[in-house]
Amino acid sequence: MADYVYGPGRNHLFVPGPVNIPDPVIRAMNRQNEDYRSPAIPALTKILLEDVKKIFKTTTGTPFLIPTTGTGAWESALTNTLSPGDRIVSFLIGQFSLLWIDQQQRLGFDVDVVESDWGHGADLAALERKLRNDTLHTIKAVAIVHNETATGVTNDLAAVRRLLDAYAHPALLLVDGVSSICALDFRMDEWGVDVALTGSQKALSMPTGMGIVCASPKALEASKTAKSVRVFFDWKDYLRFYEMGTYWPYTPSIQLLYGLRTALDLIFEEGLDNVIKRHNRLGTATRFAVEAWGLKNCCQKEECFSDTVTAVVVPPYIDSAEIVKHAWKRYNLSLGLGLNKVAGKVFRIGHLGNLNELQLLGCLSGVEMVLKDVGYPVKLGSGVAAAAAYLSNSTPLIPSRI
Repeated sequence: MADYVYGPGRNHLFVPGPVNIPDPVIRAMNRQNEDYRSPAIPALTKILLEDVKKIFKTTTGTPFLIPTTGTGAWESALTNTLSPGDRIVSFLIGQFSLLWIDQQQRLGFDVDVVESDWGHGADLAALERKLRNDTLHTIKAVAIVHNETATGVTNDLAAVRRLLDAYAHPALLLVDGVSSICALDFRMDEWGVDVALTGSQKALSMPTGMGIVCASPKALEASKTAKSVRVFFDWKDYLRFYEMGTYWPYTPSIQLLYGLRTALDLIFEEGLDNVIKRHNRLGTATRFAVEAWGLKNCCQKEECFSDTVTAVVVPPYIDSAEIVKHAWKRYNLSLGLGLNKVAGKVFRIGHLGNLNELQLLGCLSGVEMVLKDVGYPVKLGSGVAAAAAYLSNSTPLIPSRI
């Protein structure tokens, strides 16, 4: 089938999700429906549930494969562990943390918002003050976005866990890992994360439609007394079907299950730690290109630079939305818009998922042409050269081809 709006060649998809889908995953999903109550789908699901724990780096967590988006996974994490009126400390650092906070408020929680300027990470000094003063343990959860996709900022989850431990605070740690899990270093057990979640359309490189939630034993215990109303997202229903060995309280997407099987196989074949290193290479190369263009990263601190998305700040005389629009219209290149407070001020280059060095260099060359077209005095080839120089010195041989 042709594209809805045709362009020759292939679309160069460099938004920070949804991302490119590898051909083996597409082929795995190209199949008929099946009876999910037959022996085949429970057998597939059982193995998937065990294997998906590996991407969270947990041995004790319980995963749920919910037919939803990241937004639904958010709701699942909140409503299964908390009761209306519960106090949540939640960090506002960009558009997606803002949307999660909005959901928390609309679900009836008492949200204690800790706001930072966009481009900065979570204010952990403020968290420390709140934990120190909360001797009655009124804070029931700390909610944090690991990787804020709107600004390209990665938060330090290990530091959050250290603060909770330092004050022996029992609050649950709820983490949005939508644009981090399977791409950035994520250690659910080691960092004491109680609920972690991601979406299939990000680093897993699948279509949108599967929200993957993983709950610690502590979170499962909290779910037994949480009074938030939940039906579709109720873990209790899933757990009952897990015990029965049929696994599904309602109809799953058969095609996405087969896609997940292949997506995990590709990640495990490369090696999860190698996948994380690859994302670091691609992120670093992109930042070298941005520097060579004479532009700035929206993220203000090097230790918070994201390896899955770079938000590039444009000069005030350029509307970043025009860069995104022109890239798509002239070069069939899809870049991310600036959102909300940074709308018109930044464009975003996504570099996550099943992506290699040459694909990234193609994107960077396209960005240079777009910058020139919209009147920015870029030297063509400058960013590509900087990125290529770094990549030629840092890219290892493909492990399966040695």
